[in-house]
Amino acid sequence: MGSDQLKTRKDYEVVMKQIEALLQKSTQIGGFDKLPKEDADTLESLSLLAEQYEDSIPLMPIKTPSTLTEMIRYKMFEMNLKQKQLAKILEISEARISELLTGKRKINIELAKKLHSKLNIDAHFILEVA
Repeated sequence: MGSDQLKTRKDYEVVMKQIEALLQKSTQIGGFDKLPKEDADTLESLSLLAEQYEDSIPLMPIKTPSTLTEMIRYKMFEMNLKQKQLAKILEISEARISELLTGKRKINIELAKKLHSKLNIDAHFILEVA
């Protein structure tokens, strides 16, 4: 790429193909340190171009959880947990987790402590929204 900035997704994809080719070349010859200086310099400048382009793409804003149910679901997503795994971590039944997540049951002080200690949910947040 002749420019110092990628303008379009297509430019980015071209650069990523070039980066991939250089990475494959370095793998075939035994590592980055064995790349000729010209290739290493090209790889570095292409990588910087790609990074600048990636950084320029606005991310979807993440909605901050405002209820305990939303926060628990967020933590489940963050930790890649299923309800069954969450129940085990919190030492409560799956039925109870289900009731919490559907709003059919409120938390008690024991569960509040576990949400704080095991899921790292802010204690102040728990008190505010519970």
